[in-house]
Amino acid sequence: MTLVEQYIAQNNFGKTLGMDFKIIEPGLVHYFITIKPEHLATPKAAHGGVISALMDGLLGVTALSLSANEHHIVSTVEFKINFLAAAFVGDTLQGIGKVEHQGKRLIITSGDIICPERKNIVIAKAMGTFNTYPAEKAGYTI
Repeated sequence: MTLVEQYIAQNNFGKTLGMDFKIIEPGLVHYFITIKPEHLATPKAAHGGVISALMDGLLGVTALSLSANEHHIVSTVEFKINFLAAAFVGDTLQGIGKVEHQGKRLIITSGDIICPERKNIVIAKAMGTFNTYPAEKAGYTI
């Protein structure tokens, strides 16, 4: 089982929220969630924490899509997010993440979360920094 496959199997938080992703190529990832009633903070709009969780997953898996080749996992050092529009029940959100820079220990990623059903309106934008380290330290096997 590859490191990414192990990550998918053990990411209970992402499963709980209903998030899923596809690695298009190393350094380019698409992440998805459909907004459900349990994601709402108001009668109409999704909680910013759900959008933040999707963004953190998007940015992190984008970094992981490169670091996994060296059997390294990543951890979030920081990310900055801008919320630009609300997400509503039934919206299927798509995150598009890409690597901006890969150093020896840090990977910088950027991401946009859009709603294709609403003319690709941008819900949020972010940049993040991720530390890479051997996957064994996080409990993964070779």
